[in-house]
Amino acid sequence: MNRREFSAGAACAVAAAGLGLAPLAWAQQKPEDGADYKTLDKRASTEAPTGKVEVVEFFWYACPHCNAFEPQLEAWQKRLPADVVLRRVPVAFRDSFVPQQRLFYTLEAMSKLDQLHRKVFHAIHVERQPLDKEGPILDWAAKNGLDKAKFQETYNSFGVSTKARKAAQLQDAYKVEGVPALGVAGRWYTDGSMAGSMPRAVQVAEFLIAEARKAR
Repeated sequence: MNRREFSAGAACAVAAAGLGLAPLAWAQQKPEDGADYKTLDKRASTEAPTGKVEVVEFFWYACPHCNAFEPQLEAWQKRLPADVVLRRVPVAFRDSFVPQQRLFYTLEAMSKLDQLHRKVFHAIHVERQPLDKEGPILDWAAKNGLDKAKFQETYNSFGVSTKARKAAQLQDAYKVEGVPALGVAGRWYTDGSMAGSMPRAVQVAEFLIAEARKAR
C-alpha cells in the first residue's frame, strides 16, 4: 500500500501493531535485519553533535497510537545515556498533515514545545479539537497563552517552512511506512509493525544504538 494514500487511521496503525508489553521471548531474541528493523540503503542526515547517537521519533499529532506511545517515549528519553539524542520529527504523508508539522515547529521556534507538546495531543485526542488547519491552530495557541499574531508570523515563516520541508525529506530518507516509528543514527529504521510492538521497537532501537557505538 502506498504510504501516501493511507487513511487517517491506517497512517498510524501500520507502524503500531501493538502498544502493550513485549513478550519475554521477544525481549530475549537478538533483533534481525530485515525482520525487526531495516538498514537504509543510503544514510539519512543527522543533526546530533559528533560523538552522539541520534534517535528520531517520527510521529503525527492526530495519530492515536502516537498519543498512546508518548508517555512511554518520555519515560525512555529520561533513561537514555548522555551520548544519545532523541529528536521528534512530525511526518506528512499527505498535504493535510502539514499544518500540524508547522504547529510543532512553531512551538519549537517559540521555545514552547516542552510546555505545550503534550497539550496538543490532549487537545486532539481528549478534547476532540480539530487542529488540522491554520485557523483552529491559531485559536488554540491563543487559548494557551501565546501571542496570536506572533504565533501566526512564526507559523508562516521561512524558517518553519524549511523545517517542515526537511522533515518530509527525512521521512522519505528513512522510508517511513507509518507512525510512531524510530530511526537510529541515520542508518536504521524500526516501528511497531516490524518489531511486533512499540515497546519491542524501543528494545530494537537500544540494540541499534549499541551497534552505532561500535561503528564510531
